[in-house]
Amino acid sequence: MKFLCKGIELADASSRGFEIEGQKLFAVRRAGQVYVYINRCPHRGVGLEWTPDQFLDPSNSLIQCATHGALFLIEDGECVAGPCAGQSLIQVECREDAHGIWINP
Repeated sequence: MKFLCKGIELADASSRGFEIEGQKLFAVRRAGQVYVYINRCPHRGVGLEWTPDQFLDPSNSLIQCATHGALFLIEDGECVAGPCAGQSLIQVECREDAHGIWINP
């Protein structure tokens, strides 16, 4: 497992981008649970963020691709609207403990 960040560095209903060993990732915290995905839209293979660390739609309830507006469920990365509907983001195994958030890249 690799250290991603301290738990307090990812507020609820927020997102944050990372680069670990050359792999671009992002994490989202929703209702206390952390989800980590590879930062690549299945439609065009581009990064999802609007600006650094901004991966969510205006309501902070869905992940949104800045390139073409595709919407993904935070809990499992499934695309529910847009040109890649039915496809999914690639989820990265993660866990959180008292020291922080850890991933298994």
